[in-house]
This record gives sequence, structure tokens and C-alpha cells, in this order.
Amino acid sequence: MPEIPELEAIRGFFNEHLPGRAIAEAEARIPVVFRTGAAAIRETLPGDTFGAVGRHGKFLLFGLGSGRVLAINPMLTGRFQYVEATTKLAAKTCLRLEIAGGRSFRYRDDRLMGKIYLVGSDQLGLIPNWTENGPDLLDPALDEGRWLARIKKYRGQIKSVLTRAEFVQGIGNAYADEILWEAKINPYVPRTKLDDEQLRELFRSARAVMAWAAPLVRANMVKGETLDYEERREFMRVHRLGGKACPRCGATISEITANQRITSFCRTCQPELPA
Repeated sequence: MPEIPELEAIRGFFNEHLPGRAIAEAEARIPVVFRTGAAAIRETLPGDTFGAVGRHGKFLLFGLGSGRVLAINPMLTGRFQYVEATTKLAAKTCLRLEIAGGRSFRYRDDRLMGKIYLVGSDQLGLIPNWTENGPDLLDPALDEGRWLARIKKYRGQIKSVLTRAEFVQGIGNAYADEILWEAKINPYVPRTKLDDEQLRELFRSARAVMAWAAPLVRANMVKGETLDYEERREFMRVHRLGGKACPRCGATISEITANQRITSFCRTCQPELPA
């Protein structure tokens, strides 16, 4: 699942290549992912131009010269491509935008879980849960004090709290493991057992992990003028590395699968708290 580092790398790439480029042709190939009419994509995007690309939580926001926004949440298996127009279409390519000058913007989704909206720039609040969800993790207005006040509203295991969009947006399963490892906090500890300093350390660790991962992700997915995102996270220090040595203490990393979610952590570096 793309999380902040992947989406930030994609956003940065597209901001270098898309603004000012005209859309010559639009094809909505698999309508199920379009939450606004696929016909609007086909009929109104050609002739429009790209503006700046933003990100909010797990949405990439492609600004358009018409004052609209193409908002895409790739969910679990959505992937972006920016390739030569002659490149063979991948299976499950849902959206294809031919860009003046011979490049092709594509969105594919093996499990068709993603969501694509075409809305006015002042209509993002119409997207379900847009206003109900919490702030983006990288929002400059989210400081330690605001983080602390928000996180204390939630109970349950701390990993589950971190991945709740109602609390904060942009953290998924993989980077939650990395954040908790960085902070030396067990993923199964109830939030109520963590003191203020531990909760503040989580904030610092979350920001640090995102800053560390983003350039590594970009190096994997960007080759010159081409972006072809496949999920490669060989740089991870703990997530999905069960059975390997912890890079900090050398103990064996534990891995637990529950409810189709993998949790990886070091029982030595991230001990359980006393009852």
C-alpha cells in the first residue's frame, strides 16, 4: 500500500514533469474505480492542463488549469506510471492520459480498490470522510502539542491508533512498524499505558521515518524521465523481516499476522510494558 514516502516521491516527480503540460487524450478504461463519472474524465479532461500536484493523506491531488482537481487514492494496489506513449499497457490499467509531447500518465490497480474523483478545487470536502479524518502527518500545523492532544482521544493498541485516519492521515501498516521500532515502543501496548514523553517520541519518530524513507523510495521508482512504481521496500529495517536480525540490537525480529495484517517488531528493543 502506498504510504507517505511513496506518495511524496510520486508527487515530487510529477511536480517536476506535469505542470503546464496539456492533456491530449483521456481514457477511463475500468469505470469501477471512478467515483465521479468516467464520462467526465473522457469528455472534459482533453484540452485541460496540469498544474501543481499536492498530497493529502493517501490522496494525490493533481491540480488542473480548469480549476478542478483529479484526486486519486490508490488504496492497496494502485500504481502510477509516467512512460513513453508507446509503452505497452499493463493489465488493469484504469486511467490513461496522453500528454502533449509523447508521454503517458497511467494509473493501474490490480485489485481495483482505488478511488478517483474529478472535483472543483473547492469541492474536496465532498469526498467521503475528507473533513472527518485527522490532519496529514506532515501538516506543518501538526506539532508535538497538537499530536499529544489528538492521540489521547484514542484507546486501543498503539499501532492501531497510528493507522487510524481519524487520528492522523498517511501512516499505513508498513511504516507504522518502522515508526514504532524507531521509537522503541511495542506495537501491542495500549495507548493508555504510554506516558507523554513516549507519545511525543512517537511524533518525532514518525516524522524522522518519513524523511528517511522518501529519498530511498524515489531512487527505486524513478529512472530519469520515467516513473514506474512497483512496491520495493528492501531498505526497511523491521517490517516483513521476521526471523532476521534486528539492525539495532541483533535479536531476532518477530512477525505476527492477524486479520490479514503483518506486524513486525523486535521484542528486545520494543519490550512489553509491565501489567
